[in-house]
Amino acid sequence: MSDLIFSDDKTLLQLPRIHGWLSSSYWSPGIARATVERAIAGSHALGVYDGAEQVGFARMISDHATFAWLADVWVAEQRRGQGLGRRMVQWFLDNPRYIGIRRFALVTGDAHGVYAALGFHAPLRPERYMERLSPDAAARLKAAP
Repeated sequence: MSDLIFSDDKTLLQLPRIHGWLSSSYWSPGIARATVERAIAGSHALGVYDGAEQVGFARMISDHATFAWLADVWVAEQRRGQGLGRRMVQWFLDNPRYIGIRRFALVTGDAHGVYAALGFHAPLRPERYMERLSPDAAARLKAAP
């Protein structure tokens, strides 16, 4: 896996592939391609490549001073179980743009171990955490198993 290329050059991102991944995910099923493009435009996106093939994707949303939100971490199915997700997250944590960030946050339904190994944990004060969902997002979450 040492021959993989990690790059935040957005011109290298393979948008049809990323859209396919995210639209099949449990957190954004059926997401519109235009929404994926807007999300990428407004965040720090990372692609991982094996030659010409994109095999990983993640993005960070941040004010670059106090807060950063990790989103859309995806590893191509044939590359799962090799530590690539963890390496992508570590890439962001080591990136000079995020030095001194007080709080990194994320939401996951199935990768708690990956993130815990990198220092993430449940909120210390969950009673202070709030969210506001669009009606569509709330309906999807209520309908999910």
